[in-house]
Amino acid sequence: MPFASVTTPRGWGWYLGAFYLVMAGINIGLTVADSQTYRHFADEGLFPFVRSGWRDIVMAHPEVWIGLLAAGEIAVGFAFLAAGWWRRVAYAAAIVFHVALMTFGWGFWLWSVPAITILTAGMRHDRPAVAGAS
Repeated sequence: MPFASVTTPRGWGWYLGAFYLVMAGINIGLTVADSQTYRHFADEGLFPFVRSGWRDIVMAHPEVWIGLLAAGEIAVGFAFLAAGWWRRVAYAAAIVFHVALMTFGWGFWLWSVPAITILTAGMRHDRPAVAGAS
């Protein structure tokens, strides 16, 4: 069975999948309500290319770029719900995302470091599910 059961002891993937799907919905809703919601998201970026890239690329067409971000969150969410190598991909994508998020400013470290810690613990907890065991 490719999707983990809600009652499985390896439920981290289920919770993480649900979290990513909810967050995608929130990002879509915020962007639809006001496309300028994320205008200042990268103002404190640690590197000039982060600040200018966000301003010049993402905020030039926020509906498209935030929509693509949400699509990525949806993909990661469904990958977390799956067992086997899909869940491995989800953990890797989520960790890489949070490392990249850290370039947006020191404040994002307050979220990203605990998130990476939780993802790493979840990956260890889900090791049998990640390896493809059912």
